[in-house]
This record gives sequence, structure tokens and C-alpha cells, in this order.
Amino acid sequence: MHISVIDLIIFFAYCFLILFVGLFVSRRNKKETQSAKGYFLAGRGLAWWAIGASIIASNISAEQFVGMSGSGYAIGLAMATYEWIAALGLLIVAKFFIPIFLEKKIFTMPQFLEERFDSRVKSVMAFFWLVVFVFINLTSILYLGALTIEKIMGVPMIVGVLGLAIFAGVYSIYGGLKAVALTDVIQVVFLIGGGLITTYIALDTLGMGEGVVQGFKNLYVQTEDKFHLILDKSHPSYMDLPGISVIIGGLWVANLYYWGCNQYIIQRALAAKSVSEAQKGMLFAGFIKLLIPLLVVIPGIAAFALNAPLEKSDEAYPWLLSNLLPVGIKGVAFAALTAAIVSSLASMMNSIATIFTMDIYRSYIRPQVGEADLVHVGRWTSFISLVIAVIIAPMLSGLDQAFQYIQEFTGFISPGALAIFLAGFFYRKATANGALAAALGTFIFSLLLKFLCPGLPWMDRMGIVFLLCCGLIVMLRNRTQIDVSASPVRWSLFHTGKMFNILSCVIIAILIYFYCLWW
Repeated sequence: MHISVIDLIIFFAYCFLILFVGLFVSRRNKKETQSAKGYFLAGRGLAWWAIGASIIASNISAEQFVGMSGSGYAIGLAMATYEWIAALGLLIVAKFFIPIFLEKKIFTMPQFLEERFDSRVKSVMAFFWLVVFVFINLTSILYLGALTIEKIMGVPMIVGVLGLAIFAGVYSIYGGLKAVALTDVIQVVFLIGGGLITTYIALDTLGMGEGVVQGFKNLYVQTEDKFHLILDKSHPSYMDLPGISVIIGGLWVANLYYWGCNQYIIQRALAAKSVSEAQKGMLFAGFIKLLIPLLVVIPGIAAFALNAPLEKSDEAYPWLLSNLLPVGIKGVAFAALTAAIVSSLASMMNSIATIFTMDIYRSYIRPQVGEADLVHVGRWTSFISLVIAVIIAPMLSGLDQAFQYIQEFTGFISPGALAIFLAGFFYRKATANGALAAALGTFIFSLLLKFLCPGLPWMDRMGIVFLLCCGLIVMLRNRTQIDVSASPVRWSLFHTGKMFNILSCVIIAILIYFYCLWW
């Protein structure tokens, strides 16, 4: 695809802006980043707008723009369920999870498990998370980003992988979470603005000169079968989105785990000034999630309606950028896509570094390590994880719907992890042995069901594994004396202000309307 000089100027201006802000923040907070709290948790000083923006920037990566557009092309609007259920998941996490985490003043999710259970549970889950983050999430972000750059600009896959890795690593490895979070605020402006522009032009093209509203009407008429939110068993994509169980089943496991137990996301809330700031930040992120299908799913359906000649569905979004966007706008959209990729890479590296440094290195390698050495180890961990991802990322090129790949294999850990956290919050009889059994059982049950029941949708499998893990925890419960201090829950923690409750009701009302409209 031909990239004009104007597009290149806009793109490189974006790159310069991000690098300048990231390095400026890093230099300005040089003393703060010499401590573990300063480097990994931004000194626990993030405001709600930075938390919400960073959560969205971390979440919306190439796997959303490219992967979900590809799934929108192949499946349709049903993919929006991921985003709309996520908005509800954010409300639940803000209300019930965040107060507990912030009261404990923890750095990582495994650290909470150690306080609630014991070091065995912490170590097992820390190892699982490191493997998933490095070998699944970080590599897939790099692959999908490089795929997009390859399709749009003709840049070879390996060059794109290296370029994205260097870009993300320059400021995030040096500056820590504060540099990542504050650059994420700028990234969100680019990725939402650029995404909306792409959607607008796609719908305007379908409008045949009669505007965006007519374009959406034409899109619905031409692709009516792709506007079902609930798929029946006859649908070819039922295995990916199994009907009503998407709303009341396994997708809730994925969402509550992702938003409430996942270091990659929750680390922003752990860095908040207060519980109130963290909750407002997650509420802000929830409102933005309502808009995401407009940015990532509708463009995929539009590409289908425009008869895009694709070899793989994941090429839908790059095709739109290559064929529809005019000079200048193409540079903005490309900057938006790059912003999504780079912000997610930076966030993932920071989370990997935090878990390894605080839960592995400090616990087992050098228990008496100083603050400056912890920061040094964190930076090296980020660098090494990035190198591993660069090596593995090109190997994912044989996949079709990469977003589904990420969801399925992340689903091997999420049922057990969610069961452990919920038991830790609300079940005083839960024991360390029960939690450890669930941590190991989530993989064993998932593998058994995957191979013994190949016709079972992976999302349903995730719900079943969650229930089995809960069963293990109950079976291995404390049958004698109950330690009253075992559960960290104090119901007074869950008090929230009137505005939080009102805005939560607004989000719920909007979702009910959407599902009634496209049932």
C-alpha cells in the first residue's frame, strides 16, 4: 500500500510525542522510580482519569482492532458481547474486589494469595501467570501488530516485530508504571479517535453518498445475519459463542478473571491514590467499553459487506485502512493502531516484571534485596520477556482468528484463578490445599474436557471447569475450627457513593437496551 509523505509525517509525529512524554516522565520521576513502589506502582499516586485511560489502552491492543474485527468479519455483532459484559465486569470488580486489594496494600495478585493462603499457592499462580503473559499475551500482541504493519505498509513481519518491541521498550522499561500510565492517556485519544474515523469512513462508503446513518442501515440490510447477539446451535460459529451461555455462563468467568484477578489490568487500580479514585477509574473504563464494538466489531462487518477479498478474517481491519482511508487520515488511523499495540506491550512488560521481581526474585532468590536492586531486576525482566516474545511472535502466523486463540488458551488458567480469588474473598473455610488443588485442577480439567469432549464449546468448558474448581475448594475446606480472620472481607469496605451507583445503573440500562434491540 502506498503511504504518502503526509501520512508518514503524522505517524512519526505521534511516535515522537509518545517517546518524548514517556522519557520526560521517566526523567522527571527518576528518584521515585528508584523504589519498588515508585517503579511498579507509580508511587500509588494515579488519578481516576489516568487509571481508566490506562486500563483501556492496555486492553485495546491489536487483538481488539485486528482480532475482533476479524471475528466481526467471520461471526458478526455477537463478538460485542465480550465488550458489553466487560462493562458489567468492571462494575463488579470496582465494587467488590478493589476495596480488598487496596486495603491489603499489595503489589501483585500472587501476593494476595500468599496472605490469604500460603506461599505454595502464590508460587504456582505466579509461575502460571508468567508463562501465559510471556508466551501467549505478549507474543500475540507483537504478532498481530506486526501483521497489521505488514498488510498496510508492506513491512516484513520480523521488522515490524522488532520495531514495535523497540518502540515500547524504550520508555516503559526505563520509566516504569507511571511512564506507561501517562503515555496511555495520549494513546487512548489516538486509538479511540482513529478507530472512530475508520468506522465513520467505512459506514459512509456503505452509505453510497447518503451519509453514515444510511450506511449503517445498508450494513444491517446486507448483513442481517451478522447482527444476532445470541447464536443458535445451527450457526457455524456456535463453538466460539455458544448461545445464551455467553451471557449467563463461561464468559463471566473470563471477564471477572480478566478485570479482577489479572495483574496486567488490576495493577493500574493498585496504583491509585485511594479506593474512590480506583473505583472511579474503573467506572470510566466501563463507559468506554460500551463504545468499543463501534471501533472494532462494526468495521469487520463493514469489510464483509464491502466484499473485501481476504485470505484470513484477521486481514479485515488492515484491508479497511489500506483501501478506504484518504491521505492524512490514514496516518492518524495507523497511529491509533500503533498506539493500541505499543500501550499493551508496555503494560504487559511492566506486569511481567512486577510478578517476577516481587513474587519470585524477592521471595526465593534474594529475600534481603534492596529497593534499587528490585527496580534493576524489574527492568532486566521486562527486557528478557520482550526478547522471548520477539522470537516466538512470528510462529503465530498460521492462526486465523487470533483473538479466539488468546481467549481459549487463557481460559485454561482463568477458571481456577477466579475460583481461588472468590473463595479467598468470601469463603472462610477455604484452605491453602483447596486453592492449590484448584490451581492445578484448572489445567487438568481443561485438558481433559478439550480432548474428551471436542464438541463442547470452549466457553462452556471454562464455566464447567470453574464449577469443578469450586468443588475442589469446598471438598478440601477446613472441616474443624474456622479462622475468623481468614477471610479479608469486611462488608463496610463495599460502601460506594451515590454517583457511582447512579452511573452503574446507567451502564446497565444501556446494555439491557442493546440486548433487547438485537436479541
